[in-house]
Amino acid sequence: MTSMVDKSCKEFIEVLASKAPVPGGGGAAALGGAIGMALSNMVGNLTLGKKKYADVEPEVKELLEKGYRVIAELQQLVDKDAEVFEPLSKAYGLPKNTPEEIKFKEETLEACSKTACSVPMDIIRKAYEGIKIHQRMGQIGTMLAISDVGCGVVFMKAALISGKLNVIINLNTIKDADFVRSTREEMDRLVNEGCAIADETLNLVISKLTK
Repeated sequence: MTSMVDKSCKEFIEVLASKAPVPGGGGAAALGGAIGMALSNMVGNLTLGKKKYADVEPEVKELLEKGYRVIAELQQLVDKDAEVFEPLSKAYGLPKNTPEEIKFKEETLEACSKTACSVPMDIIRKAYEGIKIHQRMGQIGTMLAISDVGCGVVFMKAALISGKLNVIINLNTIKDADFVRSTREEMDRLVNEGCAIADETLNLVISKLTK
């Protein structure tokens, strides 16, 4: 499979808009999150070397390092989302004409759905991490580009919520109650906390821009 992130922006959008099974919402969420994280890093890089921000430069460098890791991991998740969808789509097409076939199909769907949940859960975790980075960048980053922290955190919040939607659609086919409960608990905690921090960060940026 050709890497989705190696496509041009135009190619990616064309494939996304087509009836091709991948990329879908998960891949788009991961890419959107990577774009959001890149905006925070841009602000960080513009902050470095400025006398006005010399006191926070070491912390900005730390935020940049974390941000680059989040970008790389989210880019990997664009392709990973496509990889885990293929076996799930094949599982839906398995025959169910005999009791044995029905049992095999149910077991296969359960396993593939759990695997398919793993990628959007990772997107949620990375988006949450990215939102926390934006929170601090909004506090200490250069005012010359502070609006981009606001833009970036909106992308991260979108990735967070999009990840949740992709988890839920897979959880709906899983019968393992313990798995569903533990996944939902982590998902809800990260999404609720992440959205609250994202909104707080956006409001901070708006307050800084408003004269």
